[in-house]
Amino acid sequence: MKKLGIAAGTIFLKEPLFEDMERKTVETVFGTATVFLAGNAVFLPRHGIDRNHYILPHLINHRANMQALKELDVAAVIGVNSTGSLKRDLAPGTIVIPHDFIALSPMQTVFHDRDAHVPPNLDEALRKKLIAATVPRQSATVPSGVYWQTTGPRYETRAEIQMMANYADIVGMTMAGEAVICCEIGLPYAALCSVDNYAHGVSNNVLSIKAVQEAARQNARRIAPIIKNFLASYS
Repeated sequence: MKKLGIAAGTIFLKEPLFEDMERKTVETVFGTATVFLAGNAVFLPRHGIDRNHYILPHLINHRANMQALKELDVAAVIGVNSTGSLKRDLAPGTIVIPHDFIALSPMQTVFHDRDAHVPPNLDEALRKKLIAATVPRQSATVPSGVYWQTTGPRYETRAEIQMMANYADIVGMTMAGEAVICCEIGLPYAALCSVDNYAHGVSNNVLSIKAVQEAARQNARRIAPIIKNFLASYS
């Protein structure tokens, strides 16, 4: 039975899909990662499990996290990522399965002592399987899109969002970091991105972290059935 790595926020620990999980600490050459095992799923909470010590996006050790999944013999990784919409017609509550990304800030890499250049990508075969696993009646799903990664933890300015909207559809702080490392260590990676808010200035609503967190909780309930369907057919 092939195992699937699932990198997401700690909010998914409350989903019935991940009940009765076995906690495991994995030591890698890049650091320590905590994961949870349940059937053929290996769940990795990228922001940690201690509510009093939330790991901010720019401090996440993507190298240790993805290497830990590889050492647990997962065959592929699905990222579940919270995003802001760069387009007025891409409303909160939508699930986007991106086909590409932009990340212009410095990124983590596993290469430090040899000449290595790996073209980053989102795995197309894995993306198609995710699209096939969507539940149309439960969520509005967009089967493609471009994700723009910023460093965080701050939100973007209105001017930055206007510029990004010319080239991308959604903005976040984690997905590209995971995708790049997975490409470097040979793990197929694709993502389910929940649109939890309009990015700064896209709508007239004031951007609030509390509102974003509440939307993320609601979207987790929309994403869980997709992951369940995917795992059911994953072998």
